[in-house]
Amino acid sequence: SRQMAAFIRAGLPILDAVHTIGEESENSSIRRIMTDIEDGLRSGERFSDCLDRHAKIFPDFYRGIVRSAELTGELDTVLARLALYIERDLEARRKIKSATIYPTAVALMSIVTIVVLAAYVLPKFKVFFESLNAKLPLPTRMLLAVTDFLSQWWWALLVGLGVVILAIVAALQSEGGRFAKDRFLLAVPVLGQTIQYALVERFCRVLASMVSAGVALPEALRVASDSLRNRVYTRGLAGVNEAMLEGEGIAAPLAKTGLFPPTASQMLRVGEETGTLDGQLEVTAQYYETELDYKLKKLTALFEPAIIVVMGLLVGFVAVALVSAMYGIFNQVKV
Repeated sequence: SRQMAAFIRAGLPILDAVHTIGEESENSSIRRIMTDIEDGLRSGERFSDCLDRHAKIFPDFYRGIVRSAELTGELDTVLARLALYIERDLEARRKIKSATIYPTAVALMSIVTIVVLAAYVLPKFKVFFESLNAKLPLPTRMLLAVTDFLSQWWWALLVGLGVVILAIVAALQSEGGRFAKDRFLLAVPVLGQTIQYALVERFCRVLASMVSAGVALPEALRVASDSLRNRVYTRGLAGVNEAMLEGEGIAAPLAKTGLFPPTASQMLRVGEETGTLDGQLEVTAQYYETELDYKLKKLTALFEPAIIVVMGLLVGFVAVALVSAMYGIFNQVKV
């Protein structure tokens, strides 16, 4: 998108721009797509029509904005704006992924430590105590009972886990199951509000880009709603489009859904009343982008200590079981 914007702004014909990008790309898939788009342009198709054949690569909102930009002659400006939006979207995803890396690494290392100690170290204490006809300390007996249970019934646990996973996967294949999952995630404390802010930011950003490109508001609203990929929001926003067509505007129906924070509804109402909806949508998106950063930091600040505390307790219990066994051996030798 950024390269296309730069080439078109520099006066390069769109056919040459597509050819250059495909020729310089090191990715075979991109080269194949650019070649197909180039062939379509040579046969007289519009750029947006060529993109329609690659719907998995170019989302609905992207193709809709490009289609409107072709009619207004602002393709370079719109492509530059799309590049900026995609960059922001990717940055938000990177922040979410990076926030989970450290806690996940801590959890994995703790689990490996627990498994090694429980599976290989503790059984040796058990054999040694039995040879001395001594009784193991309570923490050690508790841990050994757990390991014995897992060693005997691991197959049943795996079967049960497999059944649960298959049931969850089957439920998520249905519309009702996916809706229930999305509603549950939105109801989780802290996480739910973080997801809400991410969806509001994406909705406003996509809608602002489409309205600025000249896309009709009903079509822009439909595409922006579909881009969220959240069933709760998709269902709620379906009624907004109908209310808007009946003359109720967009701000009031959005507020009635209860899916948008009061601040977002108020900002959009101001934009609607002053005739600067596209600009106000962009301002709202920037505001919730900042708020999303704060929510992600808060989520990380809660998530990391929780994982560390839980793993610390588990590792600590295993350590206590080992130390208790060692003291038991020491006392037995003294006796």
